[in-house]
Amino acid sequence: MKSDFRFTNLLGTVYRQGNLVFNDEGTLLLSPVGNRVSVFDLVNNKSYSLDYEHRKNIACIALNKQGTLLLSVDEDGRAILVNFRARTVLHHFNFKGKVRDLQFSPDGTHFALSVGRFVQAWKTPDVSEDRQFAPFVRHRVYAGHYSDITSITWSGDSRYILSTSKDLTTRIFSLNTEDKDVKMTLAGHRDYVLKAFFDKNQEIIYTVSKDGALFRWEYTERPGEEELPDDQKHHSWRIISKDFFFSDHKVRCATFHAPSNLLIVGFSNGEFRLYDLPSFTMVQQLSMGFNAVNTISVNSTGEWIAFGSKKLGQLLVYEWQSESYILKQQGHFDAMNCLAYSPDGGRIVTASDDGKIKIWDVVSGFCLATFEEHISAVTQVVFAKKGQVMFSSSLDGTVRAWDLIRYRNFRVFTSTNRLQFSCLAVDPSGDIVCAGSLDDFSIQVWSVQTAQLLDQLAGHEGPISCLSFGTEGSPKLASASWDKTIRIWDIFSRTQTSEPFDVLHECLALTMRPDSKEVAAATLDGQITFWDVENGKQVRQIDGKSHIITGRHVEDRFVAGNSARGKYFSTIAYSFDGLSLVAAGNNNSICLYDLPNEVLLKRFTVSNNMQLNGTMQFLNSKNMTDAGAMELIDDDGELSDLEDRRRADSMLPGSNRGDLAARSTRPEIRVTSVQFSPTANAFACASTEGLLVYSVDESLVFDPFDLDVDVTPEATLAVLKDGEYMTALVMAFRLNETYLIHKVYEAVKVADIALVVRDLPLVYVEKLVGFIASICMESPHFEFNLIWVSTALRVHGKFITREKARFSSSLRLIQRFLNRVAKEIVKSGAKNSYFYQFVETDLHKDITDKHNENTDLQSTDEEMVQGSESEDEWFGPGQEKEVGLRFDGSSSEDEVM
Repeated sequence: MKSDFRFTNLLGTVYRQGNLVFNDEGTLLLSPVGNRVSVFDLVNNKSYSLDYEHRKNIACIALNKQGTLLLSVDEDGRAILVNFRARTVLHHFNFKGKVRDLQFSPDGTHFALSVGRFVQAWKTPDVSEDRQFAPFVRHRVYAGHYSDITSITWSGDSRYILSTSKDLTTRIFSLNTEDKDVKMTLAGHRDYVLKAFFDKNQEIIYTVSKDGALFRWEYTERPGEEELPDDQKHHSWRIISKDFFFSDHKVRCATFHAPSNLLIVGFSNGEFRLYDLPSFTMVQQLSMGFNAVNTISVNSTGEWIAFGSKKLGQLLVYEWQSESYILKQQGHFDAMNCLAYSPDGGRIVTASDDGKIKIWDVVSGFCLATFEEHISAVTQVVFAKKGQVMFSSSLDGTVRAWDLIRYRNFRVFTSTNRLQFSCLAVDPSGDIVCAGSLDDFSIQVWSVQTAQLLDQLAGHEGPISCLSFGTEGSPKLASASWDKTIRIWDIFSRTQTSEPFDVLHECLALTMRPDSKEVAAATLDGQITFWDVENGKQVRQIDGKSHIITGRHVEDRFVAGNSARGKYFSTIAYSFDGLSLVAAGNNNSICLYDLPNEVLLKRFTVSNNMQLNGTMQFLNSKNMTDAGAMELIDDDGELSDLEDRRRADSMLPGSNRGDLAARSTRPEIRVTSVQFSPTANAFACASTEGLLVYSVDESLVFDPFDLDVDVTPEATLAVLKDGEYMTALVMAFRLNETYLIHKVYEAVKVADIALVVRDLPLVYVEKLVGFIASICMESPHFEFNLIWVSTALRVHGKFITREKARFSSSLRLIQRFLNRVAKEIVKSGAKNSYFYQFVETDLHKDITDKHNENTDLQSTDEEMVQGSESEDEWFGPGQEKEVGLRFDGSSSEDEVM
């Protein structure tokens, strides 16, 4: 079992707060998700998360036009500069203030940001300049506003900066010293100015305010000076027209695409509108829900518009010309309770307190479907062995079965009593489903086919906390309870007896090894105990309290080391081979154990987000007052905007999500569920931050052909001519030229296919299978392709099974090829077999008739011989043997015929 896992993706949530950013090509969309940044590839339908973290939630991000530098700033003003293409962190910096907006100049030489009521212009770090100790060099600070700045906009030539503020004004600043006379204040709005834009010719300025007013400004002379000479005229920016949106709701965000004069405005009720300027003609009016649109971004071509809504975590990419959605994603509104991998490892199902079940594609990172039939929190989801049926339990008193082919609910299981089901288990065959509850001490058993309650297993003396079936071998059910016992049930026997295993504390988590021979249980004292199911003996025990990282809460007056909170595991899972186990709980750590040696292989930190309770380690006494922690005190002035005010977090004792009545919560970091992927190359955990996916680091794969082989098409053909088929195939894959790969592929001799496939590096197995899948439908070499496929599956079957999610599309194409072509071959083979039987039967009949005819003729000749006086009268010397051979019944078919 490999241990080099690393964070690869964040699922379950697509947007939290901040601004959305398109790259210059308009194909990638960057979205801040908590203290991380997720990237959505809108063309290839994939997503990934950058593996760096901020100390707090990200407030704004910016990407330069070249797509090389990404700058993200959190709520405290701490920035991280990232090489976006290499996905590596270059520099950390602190702007020492809350940054509301951040923008790179169009030419990429500078970036501007707003810190409080000041605008700061900084030089972009350049490779050609030696700035080892000062990557960020401040160019200038612009002052003039009397309140916080809300937005910053650059002109098209990167010379001027427009800043809008809560003081109801817009100001123009110049980047160059010689243009200092351009500085000017644009006043006239009656509410906060949210955004200001230049048109493509930089002759018009548009300003949008919160109350729904759009002003158009032009640089003209003063009224009454039309007849004066040009050198005596005084030019300034003046309001030419005023337009209003006439909406009952406030404007929350706006953006402008200068080349097409398209203005997009988002409102607090979820409505967004598209206007054509300067005519102020409304092009479209749509709604993305009932919650406010917090950010809008448009790509460089003006075709795709991205919208983000903070409250429900919605992310939309809309193509306004065709009126269709390119991307429409939404995360869980509430905390995730559980997760489950599909048997092929290609999908992950998550369930939440909001009653929704979501299916996520592992490769793309997108949500495929959402089930909303449950009316209360979903507590557990489990797949059947074949992966086409999924089961879920809920606090609404139902267990539901879902068809993942038609995406519908086809069975509902209920008990005779009103119970809130907290755990669920399905036997490997998918015929029996069991559920337990914290309200009752019995286990409910249903038949999946009839949805009838078959039995209620009694034996526990406390609430049922968890259930588990093994995936292989004899199906036995393991159950754990708060009565400090673990029971093993043989539910298919005539006498449904159970064998109890005693533990010292309440059992919180339970899992059975895939071979059904061992069961592991995590208890409240931080211990993980392992039992042999067949012999009923304890085989090992792991003390996890020393391995768990716990943090202090904001209201705690002690450091994390003196806290006894969360020193236990609440969820555990076996690996596919049963040699490793991953454990997590209501703390900030995920532990990976090696079971044969009983050692900790690796420990992962769930999150470094200091806005979550349980992540901080040390106590800063200056943040503590007699009234409590300063972070829980509302210190925003009375005149501050209501939407930006922070209310005190009056958490209830023992609450994990804060006071829901206050609608301002400080959640606690915790992991509610962990599970290994069936492909063994990843595991996922459902946490407060979202669904974290950890995969094996494939960057360590070594390719010896990258060292000394001069890879060119001519060199590839020369190597192929020398009979070095494997080397030629690898070189063709590295060049990625289809015609060259095809030529090398068909030049390999059938006798050498096994050798080539055996010596092929693992990094090229996926390319080989994908290439065969792409040509097999049109290729006439049916048997040749089958030999390649069968050899690849036989030699690299374990690797393909382990990486099944990566090979899924290629294997589906091969399966389609086999289904279509094999059916025709089977049909032709059946016809040929019938024809062969007919020909064989007819031929056998002809032979039998001929044989009978020859037998009758032989009898007549014998009578003639017996009636003669001497054989010599009839036959000459040497003729007897010839006649005997001619009429012998044992002669061959050709001789007889």
